[in-house]
Amino acid sequence: MSVQVEDSEILSKFQDEKTRNEAFNLLLKKYQQKIYWHIRRMVVDHDDADDLVQDVFVKVWKNLAGFRNDAQLYTWMYRIASNECITFLNKKKQKNNVSLDDVAYELADTLADSTYFNGDAAQRKLQEALLTLPEKQRLVFNMKYYEDMKYEEMSQVLGTSVGALKASFHLAVKKIEAHLLGRD
Repeated sequence: MSVQVEDSEILSKFQDEKTRNEAFNLLLKKYQQKIYWHIRRMVVDHDDADDLVQDVFVKVWKNLAGFRNDAQLYTWMYRIASNECITFLNKKKQKNNVSLDDVAYELADTLADSTYFNGDAAQRKLQEALLTLPEKQRLVFNMKYYEDMKYEEMSQVLGTSVGALKASFHLAVKKIEAHLLGRD
């Protein structure tokens, strides 16, 4: 459920101690679902995604007072969410002392067993292909394909040049295509 309230209104309400909680509730209503799906596409597991969404919004709450309007609010939040995903996946890799490929296989098994995933075979195959991508390429692909984010916005979120993002997306598409056609 997305709320039609301007970010400037949310930020204004957040600056006033009396309306700070209302502002945060508006922020949650407007962005929680988008952030959830952004994270879920990276970590696959629903429970892990829920935990990370909570972590993201705790960081947003703690740092919103210092938010400088030099970026859009959602790009700032997506950057926090993206960093949390990468940190989570790296910790998972280190904790289990496994390679990224093994983490991808584990996530694919989670996807297959998930009661929250009800996609058809083609969608499942796409998700499995996405799990073979390096984290950064997967982030770029998800932002472009699922969220239809412009490269300039992705550049702000990921701190990467537009050219590098276009190259990452192109490589991701080629790898996914190869996986789907059985050429990997």
